[in-house]
Amino acid sequence: MWFKEFTVEELNSRPKNHIGALLGIEFTEIGDDFIKGTMPVDERTHQPAGILHGGASVVLAETLGSIASYMCIDPEKYVAVGLEVNANHLRPVKSGLVTGICKVIHRGAKTHIWDIKLYDDRGKMNCISRLTVAVINKPQ
Repeated sequence: MWFKEFTVEELNSRPKNHIGALLGIEFTEIGDDFIKGTMPVDERTHQPAGILHGGASVVLAETLGSIASYMCIDPEKYVAVGLEVNANHLRPVKSGLVTGICKVIHRGAKTHIWDIKLYDDRGKMNCISRLTVAVINKPQ
């Protein structure tokens, strides 16, 4: 499914001046049809009530889906950009790590759709998200 073979180390060595790095997002596994990543639930990702901010969950979901799309395209010719994201927040998380698992729903020539499920340290799903990505020609 992937355009070329990627490693977790390669994904984690991307430049650090972006929101994913600021929130501590790390990639942990690449499968034949999925990728996994984690994000800490701490002062960076809390809302004022001391639980995981829904926006931080969406950042993890969109990061996983966007990188998954990047892994599917020829980066010399195309760019993958988020088109639409939605999320349902199912239960609060106060601390630990959340783990996101991103799987393909649709991989077309111009759009990709990803299913991203987030789980807390107990294995309980705390968020489910869907991301639509547009595949566009790389700007010259």
